[in-house]
Amino acid sequence: MGVSVLLKPFRGAFFGACAFALVSPNFAQAKDLPDFTGLVEANAPSVVNISTQQKAKAGKAPHAKRNMPNMPDFPEGSPFGEWFKRYFGEEGNNGGGDGGDSEGNGNGDEGEGQSLGSGFIISKDGFLLTNNHVIANADKIIVRLNDRREFVAKLVGRDERSDIALLHIEATDLPAVAVGQGNDLKVGEWVLAIGSPFGFDYSVTAGIVSAKGRSLPRENYVPFIQTDVAINPGNSGGPLFNLKGEVVGINSQIYSRTGGYMGVSFAIPIDVAMAVADQLKSKGKVTRGWLGVLIQDVTRELAESFNMEKPRGALVAQVLPDSPASEAGFQVGDVVVKFNGKDIDHSSDLPPLVGVTAVLKKVPVDIIRSGKPQKLMVKIGELPEEDDVKLASKGPENGNGTTDNRLGVVVADITKEQREKLEIGPTGGIVVKDIKRGAAADAGMRRGDVIMIVNNVNVESVKQFKQLVKDLPAEKSVPVLVNRRGSPVFLAMRAEKE
Repeated sequence: MGVSVLLKPFRGAFFGACAFALVSPNFAQAKDLPDFTGLVEANAPSVVNISTQQKAKAGKAPHAKRNMPNMPDFPEGSPFGEWFKRYFGEEGNNGGGDGGDSEGNGNGDEGEGQSLGSGFIISKDGFLLTNNHVIANADKIIVRLNDRREFVAKLVGRDERSDIALLHIEATDLPAVAVGQGNDLKVGEWVLAIGSPFGFDYSVTAGIVSAKGRSLPRENYVPFIQTDVAINPGNSGGPLFNLKGEVVGINSQIYSRTGGYMGVSFAIPIDVAMAVADQLKSKGKVTRGWLGVLIQDVTRELAESFNMEKPRGALVAQVLPDSPASEAGFQVGDVVVKFNGKDIDHSSDLPPLVGVTAVLKKVPVDIIRSGKPQKLMVKIGELPEEDDVKLASKGPENGNGTTDNRLGVVVADITKEQREKLEIGPTGGIVVKDIKRGAAADAGMRRGDVIMIVNNVNVESVKQFKQLVKDLPAEKSVPVLVNRRGSPVFLAMRAEKE
């Protein structure tokens, strides 16, 4: 009875919609929608299910089966606070396997856990690709083929930076995928994923390419493909196909505030994945090119302050010592607009291009310095294991403050201890003690920032800073470089009239 009541309000609308569809010209256009059946039939045998087993650590309970309703709902407005879940993959998710194994379950008798992911065959002699986070910390990797055969896989190599793992199984005449070109993808193009979401093997979902070249936090060397293909726990490591049946990406991450699919998925371009796989196969490790600069985007205000016609390029906020960039003559405030002949529109465009450049290769780099174009030649180095700049654990706190009303900022000279903590050298810079209402606050300056450069002039003392501020042009943006808890940041500041 309850069902009939629910159906009644929709009955008229249903038949009305059907009648409209019969006469609507859009109905004929439905015939032009892609038919994925042939693509799936041809490529499903190349997709594999991957399960991993890890021995439970002493004192810890085996991994228990997870249920979606129990996933935490992350706070609204904080997308970067627990985001791009590795399909629920947190440190505690059974040792870091495919985060999302809602099908992951524990074996209480043997003290082992299991996590599920996907992968695909790239060669007839048994080589497979998947995500590194699917097999991370695994003691045993089991690959199940479409024909239900199972193999214990050997880990050939893995690369954390790109989240790629290369596996091998002892089998021959396997159905390998056709490898396409991720660079040839166009936004709006249809793509299809095959994988094992929630353990439901060989599930198929489709959508379109939403964007290309996405840069994600802590993923600087992968220009991700963004799609609206439904990707869920267990799809991780599976292939993304174009309509030609070619693999163009590896489904890797999702944007989620709940742990489940929310319409935004990310795939690693197959070009990147195959380049990594080739290195893992031949050398067992991956080497990447290194420039040695810290960069940021050029905003409209910063573009104006650097006398640029429009915002573009990667703004150099710091040149690391003894780096290829330092040897090539890069300077703080340079804007990289072209690298090895390829345009740099956003700062996120630069790291992937540098990363795929051969070590020791000399390449041209076009920059804008003080509003004028220049060209530098740089010999690319090898990316160090740890290339992050150390962050200070605590910002500057001491010193007598002086206020300059044109910017609305209270500044003071820096103590020796503060210099050592921030690693900013024996001279230069003044600390921001307080922010009043004015140009500094509007530009985003914060207490504890160390002002290093104002309008392309190094700041050596509070006295000199006051004179620099006094001489600033009114109502015109000028670049200001600050050291914020160990990291350089350019701000565009528009001084008020005196």
